[in-house]
Amino acid sequence: MRLVIARCSVDYAGRLSAHLPLATRLLMIKSDGSLLVHSDGGSYKPLNWMSPPCSIRTLEPDADQVEAGVVELWKVTQAKTADILVVSIHEVLHDSSHEMGIDPGLTKDGVEADLQRLLAEQIDLLGEGHTLVRREYMTAIGPVDILARDASGGAVAVELKRRGDIDGVEQLTRYLELMNRDPHLAPVTGVFAAQEIKPQARALAQDRGIRCLLLDYDAMRGLDDSHSRLF
Repeated sequence: MRLVIARCSVDYAGRLSAHLPLATRLLMIKSDGSLLVHSDGGSYKPLNWMSPPCSIRTLEPDADQVEAGVVELWKVTQAKTADILVVSIHEVLHDSSHEMGIDPGLTKDGVEADLQRLLAEQIDLLGEGHTLVRREYMTAIGPVDILARDASGGAVAVELKRRGDIDGVEQLTRYLELMNRDPHLAPVTGVFAAQEIKPQARALAQDRGIRCLLLDYDAMRGLDDSHSRLF
C-alpha cells in the first residue's frame, strides 16, 4: 500500500462530475489498484475514489498547470466504465509504501451462530421449564433457529438476530404461520431474541403476539462481572 499526503485538487468525470478544491489530503493506493482520497475527518468514508479494475498513470503538467503550482498529475481510469479521476498534486508532504501481506479477513464475535449455540445451552433464558427440542429446525421455507418446548409442553419457535429489526419479525411470522399448520406442533408461539431490538420491531412483534427477549452476549459467555455493577 502506498500512502501519500499531499496538497492537491481532485477532478472526477464519469456518470457525474465532481471537484475537490486544493487542500491537504491523504491519497491511498492499494495493491488491487484502487485509489482513495481521504480528508482528516468524515470517519472511514473517502471523499472520492476509483475502484478496480483501473489504471494509474503519472503525467507531466502542462505550462498552465505548472504556472498554477501543479508539480505532478495522476490520471486514474476505470477499465469498465472509462470514468476518470485526475489528481493535481501541488506539494508532496509524505510518501511511503508498505507491504501489508495477505489479510486473514474479519473474524466476527457475537454472530448469530454463537448466540444460537449459547441460547441452546442456556435454554432456561426463555423461561423456567423450557427445554430444547433442536437447533435449526427445518421448515419448507428455511430453518427456525431454535425449536423449544415451554413448561406446559407447547412448541416455541425462536428467531435469533444480533440486531433485531422489522425484517426479523416478518421472518419469524412466516415461520409461525407455516408451523402452526402442522398438527404435531400447533399451537406454536414465537420468541424474537436479539442483543438489540429496535422499537419498531418490538411494537410489531408485540402486535403479532410474539415475545421479545434481549440477550446479554457477555453474560451468556460468562464474562459479565456482577461485582462491578451497581445493580
